Amino acid sequence: MTEIVDPANNLARVTAEIAAAARDADRDPADVTLVAVSKVHDAARIRPVLEAGHKVFGENRVQEAEEKWPALREEFPDITLHLIGPLQSNKVKPAVATFDVIETVDRPKIARALATEFDRVGRQLPCFIQVNTGEEPQKAGVLPVDVDDFVRTCKDDLGLIIKGLMCIPPIDEEPALHFALLAKIAERNGLKGLSMGMSADYARAIKLGATHVRVGSAIFGDRPKP
Repeated sequence: MTEIVDPANNLARVTAEIAAAARDADRDPADVTLVAVSKVHDAARIRPVLEAGHKVFGENRVQEAEEKWPALREEFPDITLHLIGPLQSNKVKPAVATFDVIETVDRPKIARALATEFDRVGRQLPCFIQVNTGEEPQKAGVLPVDVDDFVRTCKDDLGLIIKGLMCIPPIDEEPALHFALLAKIAERNGLKGLSMGMSADYARAIKLGATHVRVGSAIFGDRPKP
């Protein structure tokens, strides 16, 4: 049976729920940015969300974004595109050319490569540092104990514009514990940005200070099967 999805209607519902969660936390809804995660969805699925006026999107893969977004940007030029997936060093050049925000600075090699490319093209993109709050060996991200030193290296030595931190909590643990940890690390480093919370838990993330929530399936429906 074919899944019937109305992305524009879903966007309106998610936006209303974000606003309600922010108000419940005594926060201004305008302080929470919805990053609509459009990875693996085609232009036909994304277009209703663009036509509804949404402007901030997230993609996991550099190559997919390169293929999909140039044509959409011609129609909707004021888009902000976040890279929310892992970045390999051989993809730094196209990533800087394609994206507006890099959320997954997760190791010194990538930080140095980004700094070099920013200098080369004369374009500085705001960045978030990905923190492996669950210390999962299979997952990318800076370990919590190393974040303070890594922030200093990125800002002071490499001149990166670090806007905040992001995390992806372990799927089998209470995400609020990881959101609270990320907020604590950000506060002691003087960072305002907190990219945390996805379709299943963005309300909890907002309660704990999220400035960016990354919502995909709640807007676009389930990912297409390969």
